[in-house]
Amino acid sequence: MSMDFIEALNELEREKGISKDIIFEAIEAALISSYKRNFNTAQNVRVDMNRHTGAIKVFARKLVVEEVLDPRTEISLPAAREINPNFQLEDIAEIEVTPRDFGRIAAQTAKQVVTQRIREAERGLIYNAFVEKEEDIVTGIVQRQDLRNIFVDLGKVEAHLPLNELMPNEKFKHGDRIKAYITKVENTTKGPQILLSRTHPGLLKRLFELEVPEIFDGVVEIRSVAREAGFRSKIAVYSRNSEVDPVGSCVGPKGTRVQTIVNELRGEKIDIVKYSDNVEEYVANALSPSRVLEVQVFEAEKMARVIVPDYQLSLAIGIKGQNARLAAKLTGWKIDIKSETQAEEEFGREKTDQEEMPQDSVSID
Repeated sequence: MSMDFIEALNELEREKGISKDIIFEAIEAALISSYKRNFNTAQNVRVDMNRHTGAIKVFARKLVVEEVLDPRTEISLPAAREINPNFQLEDIAEIEVTPRDFGRIAAQTAKQVVTQRIREAERGLIYNAFVEKEEDIVTGIVQRQDLRNIFVDLGKVEAHLPLNELMPNEKFKHGDRIKAYITKVENTTKGPQILLSRTHPGLLKRLFELEVPEIFDGVVEIRSVAREAGFRSKIAVYSRNSEVDPVGSCVGPKGTRVQTIVNELRGEKIDIVKYSDNVEEYVANALSPSRVLEVQVFEAEKMARVIVPDYQLSLAIGIKGQNARLAAKLTGWKIDIKSETQAEEEFGREKTDQEEMPQDSVSID
């Protein structure tokens, strides 16, 4: 090996962050295999590569014994003491066996090892960069599509967006810019594998965190998210500052903040509700946009019975039960919705004069 090769390793260490010692050790291990393969030998050998000059030597390692049974791996005590008079039985004697033309083999092997190490190091750097972005949003360019995935170029790596992680009726073509949520980053033998999603509730959460300064600053907190991608979502928000309206902060001036998110999600309806430690109030808010007359809480079953005006029953339940289902996901409570008439017939509840519980929520279509 030449001094140019040593200097190249120094440059790699500076630019790529690849330890020179690790490369030396890898080259030495690879040279042992190359020596055995090219010279058809089964003897134990050690390869030593000088860290300053690049000079390479091959040593056969033999066990010092009284009677030699296998000359490839053993050496007699008298023969060993001709090399070094201090050798004793059971010691390991090393004898230089460097072939004359081993330099050519060494150069080729070293090149392969360095190339492999550079590739592994670059993969490691990419993995480390993206594993920190897990559960975050990235923007990429659509490259191609097969029967199961859309492949998205993220600059240094190609990510996979499974087709079942697209919102209904959502289609992309080559060259389209796309925002997606990183659900998983795996380090595989073929390099980092990054999985994306457009349906994950985390996408909605991160969009609000990026769009609403009060959330980014920690004044307003997202307590819960429930989402049926492409159709409707609910998000519960809470303010640490009594003077800051969490719902209004998320809506923004003239609805600009939430409308930006709705546009990104292709018109998905979003209900922004105020979180409350009071279960009755929280459940009533979660059923937005319907109005609620009363909430009865059954702690043991973690169930809430909600009574709504007769004309609000279908709105409270939602199309195919969607509104009630999302409210249950958002609050973590089972919700049983009854109209006022049903409540009177089943439980003997008297009809009221339609006074509704105060609610703090807003629905964006």
